[in-house]
Amino acid sequence: MSEDEFSLKAGVRGPTLMEDFHFREKMTHFDHERIPERVVHARGFAAHGEFQLYESMSQYTRAKFLQDTSVITPVFVRFSTVNGSRGSADTVRDARGFATKFYTEEGNYDLVGNNIPVFFIQDAIKFPDLVHAFKPEPDNDIPQASTAHDTFWDFVANNQESAHMIMWVMSDRAIPRSFRMMEGFGVHTFRFVNEQGKACFVKFHWKPLLGTHSLVWEEAHELAGIDPDFHRNDLWHAIENGHYPEYELGVQILAEEDEFKLPHDILDATKIWPEEIIPVQTIGKMTLNRNVDNFFAETEQAAFHLGNVVPGIDFTNDPLLQGRLFSYLDTQLIRLGGPNFHEIPINRPIVPFHNNQRDGYHRQTINVGKVNYHRNSLAGNTPAPASPAEGGYQHYQEKVEGRKIQARSKSFADHFSQATLFWNSMSPAEKEHIINAFSFELGKVKSLSVKKQVIEMFANVSLEMTKIIAKKIGMPPPTSGGSNVKEASPALSQQNTIFTPVTRKVAVIVTNDFNGPEVKYVIDRLAACGLMPEIISENQGEVLGTNGVKLNARHTFLTARSVQFDAVYLVNASKTNKAFNKNAANFVNQAFSHYKPIAATHQGIQFFALNNLNGQPGVVTGYDVRNFPDEFINAIALHRYWDRKLV
Repeated sequence: MSEDEFSLKAGVRGPTLMEDFHFREKMTHFDHERIPERVVHARGFAAHGEFQLYESMSQYTRAKFLQDTSVITPVFVRFSTVNGSRGSADTVRDARGFATKFYTEEGNYDLVGNNIPVFFIQDAIKFPDLVHAFKPEPDNDIPQASTAHDTFWDFVANNQESAHMIMWVMSDRAIPRSFRMMEGFGVHTFRFVNEQGKACFVKFHWKPLLGTHSLVWEEAHELAGIDPDFHRNDLWHAIENGHYPEYELGVQILAEEDEFKLPHDILDATKIWPEEIIPVQTIGKMTLNRNVDNFFAETEQAAFHLGNVVPGIDFTNDPLLQGRLFSYLDTQLIRLGGPNFHEIPINRPIVPFHNNQRDGYHRQTINVGKVNYHRNSLAGNTPAPASPAEGGYQHYQEKVEGRKIQARSKSFADHFSQATLFWNSMSPAEKEHIINAFSFELGKVKSLSVKKQVIEMFANVSLEMTKIIAKKIGMPPPTSGGSNVKEASPALSQQNTIFTPVTRKVAVIVTNDFNGPEVKYVIDRLAACGLMPEIISENQGEVLGTNGVKLNARHTFLTARSVQFDAVYLVNASKTNKAFNKNAANFVNQAFSHYKPIAATHQGIQFFALNNLNGQPGVVTGYDVRNFPDEFINAIALHRYWDRKLV
């Protein structure tokens, strides 16, 4: 086209002509650019990567991508919140989706999970009710991306199977520090089937090599306002900077003959298999090493489906899993405009596929020949099914018998024991956070009846916990309840995870006339150990130190906040800018109040002394700059100092 700024008109000031096909085509395309967002998991972000096996799993499964340790399998991973719309914030209190598409030599395998290993409900028929309850209330469409409202907690109180999941959602697990520091779980019990047709039960785990870490609630709130793309930014920039997120794939395996040996039903999606009873076996590693080229074409059009399996992986009779097998396929038809969504490049297998499917919206495959049916003689009866020996998928031949019935198995009736197990497993700080989360959410509930029902319900989890919550929300304490469960599972506490300083962001507050050689030595040492120091100063651009040392300030206090960093290093103050010094003090004090490591050298030490910060846990002062970096790095590795006395 020779012109793309002006439409075709009858005279310079005349009407636009219908003849202008370029205008019509451009505008029509624009008018139809939007597709329906996902009902749940609408807010997502994704990256490409690869998966490599540590050890062959051939004794358990015939899946080819789990056989050969030399094979590298491409993957595409989409992280998401569950509740909010596409435009909501990243850091809201919510479960997170963790969906992985393996592009294997046998076709695509989708492991569609969450960062929480259990779910709210046991049977998929209740999923619409759950989602209706946690979405904004229908009369006024408020609140967005939040469960702190009446309808959600009314659902919880009247669907008590949700107790275990609620404990996780009220914990720090629901406000992760980063997608890179978040576990993933397949949630359901699946089956592995080996070459001999022998099956075992399996649960899937993703374990981040940076450990499992979280924000504090006040940080999550503030980030939702100043940086609603916080998790997106974190993942994107980590990959761009070569800090590739890594996760180990683990499996819990249970022999078929041991199906009924656990104290709960293994088909119940509201239950975990405690890792102390059935250890997680680490079998491979996934590395995310490439950002998407186009968000819509890849992340938004990615279609995950639990029914995308490969030979050697099969399903169980988990009623929530069975329902998802229908729903995930069904939802793509409206979102992506028909049955050919598997032909969109991001969803297309990397191996050829042959079938008799034809036509439909957005068909991309150009099939040749006149045969589109089976069986046939005109094309030599092709395409033809492959036998199991030829790699064809074969459903596990489980013996099934029984009367048709709409009921819940009695083995699904225990709703509270594992919720109590979770509570017992938490550290004192984590327990305090759970109590505060309940108090915030229920504090937003207007119905006294709903509040009373929730208090009575969670008294069955912990009487101690619920009495404190009741007091905080102005409700009478429960008079009965409690639990006989005394066991704990240390694996459930985030205090028992990997602690490393690698990729942690450090705010370096510095102004002109700083001690050039010493400060540069500290910053270089932090960077060399895998940390990410970023300079905050009076103005963006060069900051001049002694001996000709120059630093580049990416931020001022207008463009950065303490909550966007994992640690703070205060170097000096401004001789002329009192506003800068006040902002620096607020920056340091907020980091301190969020239990983060803070450090000072040079003039910064004087500020720490004046504010009674010295000697507190996680506070490092560099009187000897040679030893200071390592002391600070060691402090950053521990991330939070919950025993700190806030002043």
